[in-house]
Amino acid sequence: MQAYTEKIQEAAKRLLADKQVDVVIGFRKGTLPFMNEPFLAKNADQVRKLYWDSNCGINLANYLSKRTDRVAIVAKGCDSRNIVVHLLEYQIKREQLHILGIPCQGMLDRRRILGALDGKEPVGVTEKDGRVLVSGAGFEVALDRQEYLQENCAICTHRNPVIYDELLGEPVPEQTEVDRYEDVRLVEAMSAEQRWEYFDNLIKTCIRCYACRNACPVCFCPTCFVDESRPQWVGKTIDPTDTRTFHFLRAYHVAGRCTDCGSCERACPVGIKMRQFTKKMEKDIKELYGYEAGVVPDQRPPLDTYR
Repeated sequence: MQAYTEKIQEAAKRLLADKQVDVVIGFRKGTLPFMNEPFLAKNADQVRKLYWDSNCGINLANYLSKRTDRVAIVAKGCDSRNIVVHLLEYQIKREQLHILGIPCQGMLDRRRILGALDGKEPVGVTEKDGRVLVSGAGFEVALDRQEYLQENCAICTHRNPVIYDELLGEPVPEQTEVDRYEDVRLVEAMSAEQRWEYFDNLIKTCIRCYACRNACPVCFCPTCFVDESRPQWVGKTIDPTDTRTFHFLRAYHVAGRCTDCGSCERACPVGIKMRQFTKKMEKDIKELYGYEAGVVPDQRPPLDTYR
């Protein structure tokens, strides 16, 4: 991970010094463990703050929509696929971008790690030899990194960037033996009544904070359907009907565009597994049209194509 940090800083310093870009979008180390935060470096002095480890799960493509400046962006596999979506949907031009590709072996699941600590407060975290070493007041715990990946990372089949200008590391092996849709098939096998109950229970804790929408890199409409007033498509209450309508319509809105980056679940303050909606859409799009979002840079999405 230190090697990635050094390479990101080196590339950012060069690009800014040569005036190839106006800003470098990456991460800086967070003030809390497992909570690195997006950071925009605009000069050489700020470059040293750029950082990389397995807590850079936020999708940086979310910061590209409608930009007019020249941008370098650090992109792991899912970020790069969302960059492709942004290019296809005219949110930014390719000539504005310099993509610093990061081969990725998955991001850590902060919630699961905190759960494993059973109330102990982490102060420091390091990674070594496939282990995550978490320390705090009077304790140190070693966790198997592979067991504490985000769920979307554990089944990711596009770990390497699909588009980049510089690749800052050797490509990592892609996972070929994972079953991306085992959980979806379990829901599909339920009766209609069971599915209704399943999804009602899934979203019953939703507080309608819209963190999922705000974190999603493909939710870039100037006015979201939930904010429309003429006509008002959905109420703003936490009434089950309003909540259900929001989640169902958002899932349809990202159909054929979602890269399963996990940003929605990562941002949700109550831990709703809303990828159950979007993965079903992903499965259907793949089976019906043979299409995966953001994988082929010049292939338009099926729901944007008539044939």
